[in-house]
Amino acid sequence: MRIARYTAGEDPVFGIVEGDPGEERVHQIAGDPIYAEPVRTGAVHALAEVRLLAPVIPRSKIVGIGKNYADHAAEMGGEAPTEPAMFLKPNTSVVGPGDPVVLPWQSTHVDYEGELAVVIGRLCKDVPPERVPEVVFGYTVANDVTARDLQKSDLQWARAKGFDTFCPLGPWLVTADELAVDDLAITTRLDGRTVQDSRTSLLVHDVVTLVSTVSEAFTLLPGDVILTGTPAGVGPMRDGQVVEIEIEGIGVLRNPVRDSGSGGLA
Repeated sequence: MRIARYTAGEDPVFGIVEGDPGEERVHQIAGDPIYAEPVRTGAVHALAEVRLLAPVIPRSKIVGIGKNYADHAAEMGGEAPTEPAMFLKPNTSVVGPGDPVVLPWQSTHVDYEGELAVVIGRLCKDVPPERVPEVVFGYTVANDVTARDLQKSDLQWARAKGFDTFCPLGPWLVTADELAVDDLAITTRLDGRTVQDSRTSLLVHDVVTLVSTVSEAFTLLPGDVILTGTPAGVGPMRDGQVVEIEIEGIGVLRNPVRDSGSGGLA
């Protein structure tokens, strides 16, 4: 089941997306599907008539995993870690499909990183590998945007990974019961040119291992997101460019890139 979060001009709601590409329709459901069985309200929109939002806003955290493809570890000048390397991104970094990735004035080198994202469906801690399917609600596409120069200069990665708009998610999520993620194609395009082309079968630490290991460190809450790592081919984005990340069985996450302009209070 494809579940989207969207607005038709009023408050955000959730819906089930059905139909072939170009002919999708979204059927509104009551409440948040992470907490209750989806019940259709009867309201239906053509997908083109609504604005898609990030399919989930993490309640507490986004847990990123570094260097989880061997080829990416190599292009960064190292080897993949023997245990998952974890970092946190704030939920204020989340934006949805079509929203701009804003390049902060503090950085001169901001990279795209296409990734598979895991959405947690229930409160859990110390999850054994065999029970991981019980706690995963679904999967979506992510861009783990990174200020590469700040990542190298800062003692920690919080700023480099955590600016506003540095975690696009979308276009929707696909529930775990309908998608096996052990061997999916993952592709990133910059202005239509393919810059990352890999498969999730090449993850150093697979999804089951990641969820289990992350849960040993952090209590996971419904709606928390785990980013599984990016393959080789990361590179900088410039003002005016468009980044598209496509994962087989899920869809395409598309975001324009914009300079930040002048700052100020919200």
